[in-house]
Order: sequence, then structure tokens, then C-alpha cells
Amino acid sequence: MSRQRARGGRCLAAALLAVVLAGCGSDGYEPAGPFRPQPEGPPPQVGPPTESPQAPAPGDPADPESEEEAGDPNVVASGLTVPTGLVVLPDGSAVVGERETGRLLQVFPDRSPARELMTVGGIDTTGDGGLLGLAISPTFTEDGLFYAYVSTATDNRVVRFPMGGTPNPVLTGIPRGESHNGGGLVFAPDGTLFVGTGDTGTPALAQDPASLAGKVLHVDVFGRPVGAGPVHSTGHSDVTALCLGGEQTLYATDDSAQGPDELDAVREGSDAGWPTAGPDSTDPVVEFDPAEGGLAGCAVAGRTVFLGALDGRRIHTVQLDSSGEITDEPSEFLTERYGRLRTVVLDGEGALWITTSNKDGVGTPTPDDDRVLRVFPPGGAEDSPL
Repeated sequence: MSRQRARGGRCLAAALLAVVLAGCGSDGYEPAGPFRPQPEGPPPQVGPPTESPQAPAPGDPADPESEEEAGDPNVVASGLTVPTGLVVLPDGSAVVGERETGRLLQVFPDRSPARELMTVGGIDTTGDGGLLGLAISPTFTEDGLFYAYVSTATDNRVVRFPMGGTPNPVLTGIPRGESHNGGGLVFAPDGTLFVGTGDTGTPALAQDPASLAGKVLHVDVFGRPVGAGPVHSTGHSDVTALCLGGEQTLYATDDSAQGPDELDAVREGSDAGWPTAGPDSTDPVVEFDPAEGGLAGCAVAGRTVFLGALDGRRIHTVQLDSSGEITDEPSEFLTERYGRLRTVVLDGEGALWITTSNKDGVGTPTPDDDRVLRVFPPGGAEDSPL
């Protein structure tokens, strides 16, 4: 019985408040460690918009000879080190963060050379920690603020900064471990922030109401709890990514230490059932065997959810109906083509930005690793919202 759950075979079944951070609120999450509040400075200067590239063939380059001559059209950047967080900017370019170095680089859809922007200091990369998640402010065009989920020597935390500015703490005190440090970040339409954490290798913390580990948290831009929060849902093993559907359904990828990995639909007050399922625990949307899992990325287009799989070395495609139930066996693409696939982000043209993770100590890197891909998924995505 997977992850000690009794599922009965259902395996397939606001606005930003200020520009200058005034603190982390008075709810027990005080500034600590190397990130101390300082002026955040002006918005970033990230260069002019780039022209839209010619669309690659869905999923794979169509002509191996042209790939040999001009390079793989799916690859927009190479030679990186464990690129993990990624955000698409309003100009169509993207900013990607390296987990082990803290570097932030701007990468371009036309495959122009990547541009190094800054390094986030004070991170601790022990185990699977480091610079884990990125998001941009809902009012980015006005304030230029980036949000990052990072590991320090003492905790995991969310910080924010303008490009080139000093990271200031938003939410601190998230438990830190050698493994399962979480890192999912996504803004809701009302400007509040969802944060995915991990159980730090101590499963009991996931259902401990006094701990922020193994949870999805819901806070405002100052780290103050939203609603009855900050705990929005419990019982997660390692929330590596979060994404929102068309009707604001929140989805989480949960990378399990034992048994299948899963895609969860997250609702306020829900319990995902790790490590022990109870009568009120929710079933996952879909599960994946460990060999196909290592879920680490999540993006939604219409009624389609795309999932990056590290161990599975592929992108899973999950089709849902109007009620959020899976309609068929998941399909896949890019299988074994680029190695371990991590972050998945959808851009305004319907393309997926995907990072590889072959230099993470588990993968087998090629001379060009790690890479950032931009790929149009096979068949496109449905237009109707979730």
C-alpha cells in the first residue's frame, strides 16, 4: 500500500502591499541569518525584449542534420550548474537560478548567450539545499521584485530582492535538513504567496501542526499568515513545485522518500496523508512509480498538467477533466533525451521552459550540461480552462 495510504485503487483517479520590505511581520517569523533588511534599491535592468524565435518542432527537433549544423533548437542555454528555479519575464526572456552557486542568469528564447545578473549570497548547499525556487512579484513591471526560496545553514526561507539588490527575508524559520527541503513558490491571483516545504527527512513533521515542514504555506508578501495560516495544507513529503490551474486550483508535486511520487490538488485545510493516512486525507490526482518519478516541476496549460521528472528523465503530461479528475493514463515526451528534467514553466506563447539537473551528483552530465530548454509540447495544450 503506497505511502501507508488506503486509496482503494484511485491511483489515477493581494495585490503587492509595498515596494520596500518593512520586516517579516509579527507572527513569529523574524529576520535572521545573513539576510538583514536593507533598502531594496531600484527595479532591475534586464535588457530589452528579444524577438520571438522560430518555433521548434513539437517535443523534438525534426531534422537531425540541421541540429548538427545549427545546434539543438530546443536548447536556449548550456554549461550551467544545476539550474533549479526559473521565471519567465514580461519581455519573453527568463531568469534561471543555479541551486549550488546562487547565480541568477538571464536566458533568451532566441538562444543568445546567457547573461549573468547577480549571485544570491548566504545560501547553504548541504544535501539538496541551496537556491531552490523563484517567483516574480505580481506587479513586477512596477516593482521589479524577485522572490526566492533558499536554504541557509540554519533554516529554509523566502527572501525577496530587486535584481542586484540585497535579499530581504519574507518568511524564515522553515525547517532545514539534509534532504526534502521543498522549494515550491507560486503567487495567487490576489497577490498572496504559496510556499511548498519538505519534511527534511523526518516524516512525522509533515503532520505536526507546530512545524512548517512538509506543508504548503500561504502568506502575504511580508510573510504574514493568510486566513488561518500560515499552514494551508499538511501531510506532504517534499513539495518541490507548485502551479495554479485556470480556476485557481493549486497543484503540488510531492517527491516521496518511500513509494510513489504524486501530483496533489491542494485545498485549504487538506491533509495529503504523509506519513499516515487518516479518514480525512485526500487522494492524489495521480501517482508515479519511483523509476518514473522524482517529480520536481509543474506547469498547467488548459486542462493539461506538465510535470518534470528527475528520476524518470522525461516530462509527464496529465490530462484532466472539468472536475480535475485524470481522464487517461499520463503520456510523456523528451524521455531519456536530456537526462534529469527538473523545473517546468509555461510562457505566454505556450512553450515550456525546462531545466536539466545532470550535475546534481545523481545524473550523468554531458559536456553541455546543465541546460535550459524551450520546447513546444506535442499536440499543444487545450484552450479551455480547468
